[in-house]
Amino acid sequence: MKNDSIFIYSEELLSYKFHPHHPFNQLRIKITYDLLMKMNVLQNHQIIAPRKASDTELQLFLDPGYIHAVKLASHGELSKEQCENYGLGTEDTPIFSYMHEASSLLVGGTLTAVDYVMSGQALHSLHLGGGLHHGFNGKAAGFCIYNDSAIALKYLLEKYRVRVLYVDTDAHHGDGVQWAFYDDPNVCTLSIHETGRYLFPGTGNVNERGEGAGYGYTFNIPLDAYTEDESFLYTYQTALEEIAAFFKPDVIFSVNGVDAHFLDPLTHLSTTVRLFREIPKIAHQIAHQYCNGRWIAVGGGGYDIWRVVPRAWSYIWMEMIELDPIPKTLPKEWIHNWRNHTTVPLPQEWDDQKHLIPLIPRKEEITQKNMMTLNQTLYSIRNNS
Repeated sequence: MKNDSIFIYSEELLSYKFHPHHPFNQLRIKITYDLLMKMNVLQNHQIIAPRKASDTELQLFLDPGYIHAVKLASHGELSKEQCENYGLGTEDTPIFSYMHEASSLLVGGTLTAVDYVMSGQALHSLHLGGGLHHGFNGKAAGFCIYNDSAIALKYLLEKYRVRVLYVDTDAHHGDGVQWAFYDDPNVCTLSIHETGRYLFPGTGNVNERGEGAGYGYTFNIPLDAYTEDESFLYTYQTALEEIAAFFKPDVIFSVNGVDAHFLDPLTHLSTTVRLFREIPKIAHQIAHQYCNGRWIAVGGGGYDIWRVVPRAWSYIWMEMIELDPIPKTLPKEWIHNWRNHTTVPLPQEWDDQKHLIPLIPRKEEITQKNMMTLNQTLYSIRNNS
């Protein structure tokens, strides 16, 4: 195992909590952390506590008036009408006590991950508490109060003056990040997601390419519903390799939502955990090929917090430390520790059991459609090469 990666973690990250029945449940971070600890692949010296982002850092992307509104709402001091104007108090982003503080810590965790990599203290960093890619500069959206990814990219540009390749494989389009850098040629965004015809936020079409100086640096590949591992992985690998060769980034920043899994309750894709074993491998390879290894990874979506998220997210860390081979079964101590906390049976093995994977009769049609979308997205860089 290599020892050049850091893992951002503190139980304080669990304070980002809307209510007990909300689908966005940061307990998944702790469950994943515990899985890695029970495997003895995460050491105490690799764990770095997040810090809170300052208002100055938040304002790299966020409107000061919005930050003030979140502070007021955190203490019940913002009217219902004002809350609605800022996207707060909705079904997606309900108000909870001290949400400014919790959100600032989440952002600070991502900035900590950035600083460790860019200062040379680590080659790779993982902050599973981050990846809130829907928030806008003046409005909350899609479970996201402060968009840590957009703030981190602004921070990378301002402090380190680098070219960033942003890679987002969450099933939901990373709209907040895309629009934040739509006219910026120093940030190239690649989002591979389920088509917005059926899924929030409804954006991320192939023809969203950027504007002004940033035209040609936005890439979207909306996948058809029920896409399976092979088609998703081929799309991801082909797009990432060609876009990295075109853009030649200084650092990779990846959002690792795992809600493309067939068990996820909020999406309509049909992938397995095998996909999430391969996604970080390719990001890792690209980081070493173009960025001297610099790779910053955050979490994202993933709403089956027991059967999917811990295994899928653990693969990111195991790739960062180059763990090989990966054992077939999960630690019995981890299963024993958590089995009484959930009503669903916990997985026993790293791979999904074949009899549970749904059979998709339109597989060939879906694969062909995704291939056409991929070719359309990459046409511009292929045509100019």
